[in-house]
Amino acid sequence: MAGLKLDGAGTAKMATLEAAMNHCQRLHSTVEQCAMAVKGKQPAAPFIPQMRRYAQPMVSILKGQFGMIAEQTTAFLLSSSRSGGNDHNRVRALREGVAQIRVQLELAVAKTIELHTASKEL
Repeated sequence: MAGLKLDGAGTAKMATLEAAMNHCQRLHSTVEQCAMAVKGKQPAAPFIPQMRRYAQPMVSILKGQFGMIAEQTTAFLLSSSRSGGNDHNRVRALREGVAQIRVQLELAVAKTIELHTASKEL
């Protein structure tokens, strides 16, 4: 019977991706809270610092091993801080940004498993 196990580099990458996924979940919940506030005719501006607080550590975590995802998260931060347009457009852009980051993280998890799995006989 064969079991699957990650090598050392794979284990380190998975730990990085798991930490980034936790930050991404917090970021997603903040974006959804912002969306509910905008739906209730409240401003979206108070949620921007919270989003920065969750996305900045994610950028620093990902920068060493997953630079492209870190750059995408930085672009998300830049677009979230722009004040142009109305709040409905901002919420739509925030949701799209979080979805793109999440997809990239999930793809990175799958690729890490594919590249760093070594079959081991039990």
